[in-house]
Amino acid sequence: MRGPLFYAKILLFGEYGIIKDSKGLAIPYNSYQGALKLSKEPNELAKSSNQKLKNYLSYLKTLQYEGLLLRLDELEKDIEDGMYFDSSIPQGYGVGSSGALVAAIYDKYADQKITVLENLTRDKLLKLKGIFSLMESHFHGKSSGLDPLNSYLSLPILINSKDNIEPTGIPSQKEGKGAVFLLDSEIIGETEPMVNIFMNKMKNEGFRKMIDEDFAKITDVCIHDFLNGDAKSLFKNVKKLSKVVLKHFKPMIPDSFHHIWQEGIKTNDYYLKLCGSGGGGYILGFTKDYEKTKEILKAHKLELVYRF
Repeated sequence: MRGPLFYAKILLFGEYGIIKDSKGLAIPYNSYQGALKLSKEPNELAKSSNQKLKNYLSYLKTLQYEGLLLRLDELEKDIEDGMYFDSSIPQGYGVGSSGALVAAIYDKYADQKITVLENLTRDKLLKLKGIFSLMESHFHGKSSGLDPLNSYLSLPILINSKDNIEPTGIPSQKEGKGAVFLLDSEIIGETEPMVNIFMNKMKNEGFRKMIDEDFAKITDVCIHDFLNGDAKSLFKNVKKLSKVVLKHFKPMIPDSFHHIWQEGIKTNDYYLKLCGSGGGGYILGFTKDYEKTKEILKAHKLELVYRF
């Protein structure tokens, strides 16, 4: 048995903002993927994954949600037979490792499932998002459901608000010098503690005002620029976003990257932003000259996501 592949995702824009109902843009990232597999001779990784699936099954048995009909007996039998999730998606890196697993389980074991082939109305998307939110909460304490949704549909998704999401097209990649890239912090991040820091900060009126008046507005403009292929305006606004994040989200940026972050803003060679909740994992970068940035950041691992 080898299930279909489910890809990683990158939240290009909207980290934390989507918690407070502002815009977000998520895209599939096909460099990493996972699939459900059965193995007669499992290695240690497969055994570890199988045990995690057993724990996850216990959680799924507690779920009661309208529209979520999972064939748990079949899932249990497959887990007993040694099924595991064979994944290259790094965990704790903000690229949707648990989302891909949730998408794979739903795809294989859900009855009356909503499929990618049907007309995806807003109601259907919201229903899927609600199902995935519950299914993924086992891994993060609380989930928006967007990671599994992105992985399941394998389409870019525009989040206008909690109740307004839609598949979207993104401009074709060009063979230009500019790029979106991932910078590997080589630190494993944990979502829950970072979200807790954010929620505590939200108790502060000044921070809430900054989110509404600065962070959310700049994020919305960045999404508009990206979807419209306006690279010149995008870089101007990503610089603003990078400054706001460095000033107000410092706990989410690993200490060793504060200087690198500041240097990018100072020199205009590249701009960094959070990829997911932060605290480690990947940092997202934007540059007008990828080759030059690779040279500047040669002490670090970079991965190309998108070309301008």
